Amino acid sequence: MNTLPVVGMVGAGQLARMTHQAAIALGQSLRVLAAGTGEPAAQVCADVRAGSADDLTAVRAFATGCSAVTFDHEQVPQDVLRALVADGVTVHPGPDALLFAQDKLVMRRRLSELGAAVPPFTPVDTPADVKAFGAEHGWPVVLKAVRGGYDGRGVWMLPDADDALVDELLAAGTPLMVEQAVPLRRELAALVARSPYGQAAAWPVVETVQEAGQCVQVLAPAPGLDEEVAAGAQRLALSLAAELGVTGLLAVELFERTDGTLLVNELAMRPHNSGHWTIEGARTSQFEQHLRAVLDYPLGTTTPTAPAVVMANVLGADGPVEMGMDERVHHLFARLPDVKVHLYGKAERPARKIGHVTVLGSDMGAVRERAALAAHWLSTAEWEDGWSIHG
Repeated sequence: MNTLPVVGMVGAGQLARMTHQAAIALGQSLRVLAAGTGEPAAQVCADVRAGSADDLTAVRAFATGCSAVTFDHEQVPQDVLRALVADGVTVHPGPDALLFAQDKLVMRRRLSELGAAVPPFTPVDTPADVKAFGAEHGWPVVLKAVRGGYDGRGVWMLPDADDALVDELLAAGTPLMVEQAVPLRRELAALVARSPYGQAAAWPVVETVQEAGQCVQVLAPAPGLDEEVAAGAQRLALSLAAELGVTGLLAVELFERTDGTLLVNELAMRPHNSGHWTIEGARTSQFEQHLRAVLDYPLGTTTPTAPAVVMANVLGADGPVEMGMDERVHHLFARLPDVKVHLYGKAERPARKIGHVTVLGSDMGAVRERAALAAHWLSTAEWEDGWSIHG
């Protein structure tokens, strides 16, 4: 009889799929709650339960027999989370912690109370609130949906007042906030893990390269980042994990301003795109570490396995690609055999994350170039440097 723990993960996207891979190596079982059989994790997990994250009856049935319940997304209603806790289910992160990743306004207010640096912000109830904020802090400003936005969705850069847009969003029931548009040098991320026992671990701070509001590359460690600034970012992430009561992973997305100081942008309490590089690039991946944490196992070492690691997202091409993905993978391996490929089992659509590649080496520039070539080839079946598959 199998007496090893069963971890239940609400959601069956690519994060659950990669968590499943880590669970296999640990001898654990991962159960996923999937909205459909075609979801990435549902294609590979043996224990798949059908249901929606906002269906309390389905979530309760799913949680029965689980040693711990965790998530591959934050879109689980608070009343569902609190009902599970009331039932005696071990939920990591708990609803009190997860709220700070679900609600940007609650998060901004709490981080301000804790003394963490965040951009100036205010809630928006009318277009006049946006105008007043812009007059005080300068234009452009950033309008954000308080809940539900990701990968550039739910974010609007306003060069000046846009009453029609604000009225439209408010009329649709979208809670809004506005914040200062920060002059950026780049975006960074500090990823940490924390167990119920209070043990914590941090990976090197990384640079996340964004295009059109979407992460396209992660550079580990962040090139040219001052050691004291990097250590400060790790300390900040560890302290926030403790102050907010996080169990499992916490990704702290950061703005590095042009003057070199850091501001907190977003929080995520689950495996995160900024941590995919850890599968090959660290002694313990974020997925294994998340499982260790939610089960209160001792955490693994986070030491990098190479001086430079680059993860590049594979995005769906703008138009149809005649060459099938299997053939693209074949040609990629023939040219770049050291590249590690992770495909998510998702249909190709423009700009959709369908996989990622990871490249390790000693020179960040060279590693980044190889990762970009590989990701673009898998997306489009075109070599950006003009290389021909026919020699």
